[in-house]
Amino acid sequence: MEMINLTIDHKPVVVSKGTTILKAASSIGIDIPTLCYMKLDDMNIENKPGGCRVCVVEVKGRRNLAPACCTEATEGMEINTHSIRAINARRTIVELILSDHPADCLICAKSGNCDLQNMAHHLGIRKIHYQGEQSLYREDTSPAIIREINKCIMCRRCETMCNEVQTVGVLSAVNRGFQAVVAPAFEMNLDHSTCTYCGQCVAVCPTGALTEADETGAVIRALSDPTKTVVVQTAPAVRAALGEEFGMPAGTLVTGKMVAALRRLGFDYVFDTDFAADLTIMEEGTELLSRLSAFMEGDKNVKLPILTSCCPAWVKFFEHHFPELKDIPSTARSPQQMFGSVAKTYFADKIGVKRENLVVVSIMPCLAKKYESSRPEFSVNGNPDVDFALSTRELGHLINLGNIDFNSLPNEEFDQPLGESTGAAVIFGTTGGVIEAAVRTAYEIFTGNPLPRVDFEELRGMDGLRKATIDFNGTEINIGIAHGLGNARKLLEDIQAGNSEFHAIEIMSCPGGCIGGGGQPYHHGDAEILKKRQRAIYSEDKNKNIRKSHENPYITKLYEEFLGAPMSEKAHHLLHTKYFDRS
Repeated sequence: MEMINLTIDHKPVVVSKGTTILKAASSIGIDIPTLCYMKLDDMNIENKPGGCRVCVVEVKGRRNLAPACCTEATEGMEINTHSIRAINARRTIVELILSDHPADCLICAKSGNCDLQNMAHHLGIRKIHYQGEQSLYREDTSPAIIREINKCIMCRRCETMCNEVQTVGVLSAVNRGFQAVVAPAFEMNLDHSTCTYCGQCVAVCPTGALTEADETGAVIRALSDPTKTVVVQTAPAVRAALGEEFGMPAGTLVTGKMVAALRRLGFDYVFDTDFAADLTIMEEGTELLSRLSAFMEGDKNVKLPILTSCCPAWVKFFEHHFPELKDIPSTARSPQQMFGSVAKTYFADKIGVKRENLVVVSIMPCLAKKYESSRPEFSVNGNPDVDFALSTRELGHLINLGNIDFNSLPNEEFDQPLGESTGAAVIFGTTGGVIEAAVRTAYEIFTGNPLPRVDFEELRGMDGLRKATIDFNGTEINIGIAHGLGNARKLLEDIQAGNSEFHAIEIMSCPGGCIGGGGQPYHHGDAEILKKRQRAIYSEDKNKNIRKSHENPYITKLYEEFLGAPMSEKAHHLLHTKYFDRS
């Protein structure tokens, strides 16, 4: 590889030929500000650069300023990244952006997490010298994502995420000139489009143009209503990221503190979605074994590979893009929806509360969970199984609103019976975790023998596409794993073409799985943060006394007292679903 020498801010640097000025500066610790540039570690994905021009630098001998993100460094180049000329240009550019931007920072959902706000502060902008016409677009409200396009700065990060990473293809630049905006085709509403509500566009948006549909107000009203019993469930990935909202290092497990905080907020019962994850394994694992047995007996019509169904964004993705394959995924509901169904039947009966007076709140790393809880099939006479779904970020805000000193809280335990879980359940929070949990149970049920090992390292990792073969005591089971909808598309196209080698496939919509969900604390594409969260998930699994879903005593009791058996008629009614052709 040819190397070149250049000087940046009087510091010598050696980089490979073809490296941009931005990357060359970063390699020696020099930060050049930018709004549109985005690099997603470990994905080989970069946002189409050059749009905002905030990263302009001065190059000796060049007449005009150079955008650092899309200008290649050359041999002998001398660069000044923070010359007065460059600073003045940046201030002018940001002032021009702000001149067509709402000044409602006090009530903006991204206030404090806004790159544009931070940039204005960094550049010391206290007055906007350019006044003119302001864009005026309607607000687009959906069950999961709010689009306030007046705040769009056309950085097109969301477009890159939606099209290149997730391959959903909903967002693109439409119109020209002053009317240009990033939107679905024909500027239709998100809920009329093929949007999956994965929330990855929200995760990368530098302003408040894309935010989650905030339900904290509704939850506060429920908590203050004396006629309501309010229970809360917490997803496995939340405990590995919530601490970041309070200044803790990425990957700090805060399970006990989270439980304590939720009690102090006034929830009547604090439960764990991990309980429902164990329940999911019982249903989904039984379904997997049923299909495998039929296949081995020569049934040519059996639907294989079976696909996991825990991720609502992934479910909506195949309903839109691959509806002819809707009979292949497991019919098992997600853990969130299984929990809601069990809470409003089994648990409501136990405590003597009417269904309509029991409010179920979910704390989820995922914005699609908001959409999922609104799907009409997950309700009874208009009363939803899950009433409200809050993101990890929303929970952080709620805890701060309650003036709770999170860092000094003691560790507390979940309530029972819907709070007991196994190590298999907690690894649902990361890519590869659902299928590993399923293998732990399916192996023992299929073979009748105890597992020779609990940890299946071959199913772990962060590669977007992975495969492994697990030996079920002489029967080889081929497993595929994908995270990110772009990778999922590749596996589905193989199934369509009849080229799939797999018996079972796990798919999660978000990079890294739920740990990288659209509702988690912003990680800005930093793969190291995702890896730390993943390690935290596996650490909690390792420290659990019980690590296989079928050994959860409360799950056993639930079947004995209420459901009968996995895949029973009652279990099918309460814990399974069907899918729809949305093409």
